[in-house]
Amino acid sequence: MTDIETTKTTLNKFEKLKAEKDGLAVKAELDQFASIGWEAMDETDREHRLKWMGVFFRPVTPGKFMMRMRLANGIITSAQMRVLGEVVQSYGDDGNADITTRQNIQLRGVRVEDLPDIFNKFQPVGLTSVQSGMDNVRNITGDPAAGLDADELFDTRELAQQIQDMITNRGEGNPEFTNLPRKFNIAISGGRDNSIHAEINDLAFIPAYKNDTFGFNVLVGGFFSAKRCDAAIPLNAWVSPEDVVGVCRAVLEVFRDQGPRANRQKSRLMWLIDEIGLDQFRLEVENKLGKTLQSAAEKDEIDWEKRDHIGVYRQKQQGLNYIGLNIPVGRLYAQDMFELARMAEVYGSGEIRLTLEQNVIIPNIPDSRLEALLAEPLLERFSINPDSLTRGLVSCTGAQFCNFALIETKNRALAMIKALEAELQLTHPVRIHWTGCPNSCGQPQVADIGLMGTKVRKNGKTLEGADIYMGGKVGKDAHLGSCVTKGIPCEDLQPVLRDLLIEYFGAKPKQEVLVSI
Repeated sequence: MTDIETTKTTLNKFEKLKAEKDGLAVKAELDQFASIGWEAMDETDREHRLKWMGVFFRPVTPGKFMMRMRLANGIITSAQMRVLGEVVQSYGDDGNADITTRQNIQLRGVRVEDLPDIFNKFQPVGLTSVQSGMDNVRNITGDPAAGLDADELFDTRELAQQIQDMITNRGEGNPEFTNLPRKFNIAISGGRDNSIHAEINDLAFIPAYKNDTFGFNVLVGGFFSAKRCDAAIPLNAWVSPEDVVGVCRAVLEVFRDQGPRANRQKSRLMWLIDEIGLDQFRLEVENKLGKTLQSAAEKDEIDWEKRDHIGVYRQKQQGLNYIGLNIPVGRLYAQDMFELARMAEVYGSGEIRLTLEQNVIIPNIPDSRLEALLAEPLLERFSINPDSLTRGLVSCTGAQFCNFALIETKNRALAMIKALEAELQLTHPVRIHWTGCPNSCGQPQVADIGLMGTKVRKNGKTLEGADIYMGGKVGKDAHLGSCVTKGIPCEDLQPVLRDLLIEYFGAKPKQEVLVSI
């Protein structure tokens, strides 16, 4: 790795802490942290470097940390899910887990004193949380139905795992990629419906044929931040499946060695592309790769509307099915996790998938077991046929657990959606995304209706409020939405959403529907 071409006196706070000690160094100090407790820890280790091990200090729950896993392509075994449930169970009412918008799981309520024991539980079942925070590559996303979908063009599972293994040294930690200028998102799709939301990733691979040969067109630079949101742009490159991992490495090395580091608000990949130009960036990637990239295929194969994978679906394997369960706002408790693990073993092959919409897939269910599975009590809460608004609901963590969030999201989102479903009848799902702050973890820019938390003034008081985004499109011809209304107090939001659903999405008041009948 090349040296950062900045003197230590000009480094920002985060570059200084990385220069002083690599984040992975805390891996060897976990036993010591456990013995002294969180309050006695060095503040920088506690609040920043622990993130390299996937452990996040949260000021709103002092002493109770969040832990973020790495689950390439959103795939987890029943044994792994059961271990995560055991971790959550250890922390009583404070313990829960959230499925994220990157096909991942975050655990809440974790104590520093228990970290050695937790990591000892992870090792035998192949779980890792390494390099899942701060200036590292985040969870590698892929098609939720990879290997199951009869219409897919390429099974992304192995490539997603290979990318993760390269970045993390098979979960052991890899110093080559622990000091990026900023976080980095990678996604790879082998299907036709852009289930990975390619446009919001720093690096994305989407299916495309060139001279009748399958490969991927490459997109670069997509990201959300508090200061700027940009959709990924074409690199004008087509790569074969065999070159995907090498291209990932080359792009990361260019970003690591040349990416801007002075201002963290201007340090994502797109800022480097702006600085040196797309053609020069492509040339730098080729230099790292050691060969010339082919120009992009004329067209990609993203020609379907986005699917949410909720319901019952035939697999390409004869006699097998997968079911998609709606997990409202992605929140799981220990017993839910144990039940999902049990159901995956009893009815399927012991495998569970997570989706970018914070839902769960159980695959490989024989026809003979499908009816019994659909009668399971858990499906009364985690439905395969939820109401239209519940079906499309996504939410970030919110102020209950996240100190960045300006408003509570998950509980409010659930309550408001139930109230709107009681009032309105819809003929198709509407995707409503909540995010607690401008960091946009809930991705309001890709939603039909996006709600971004803010603070507002009403009658001389400061209240929780939301800015409203509309026009986000996923799947075919995906594009980002834009802010249409600012500063609506959350207490006034329900009638505003009601009117939007009626005016733009064909919702009808249930009273009117009953009268017409």
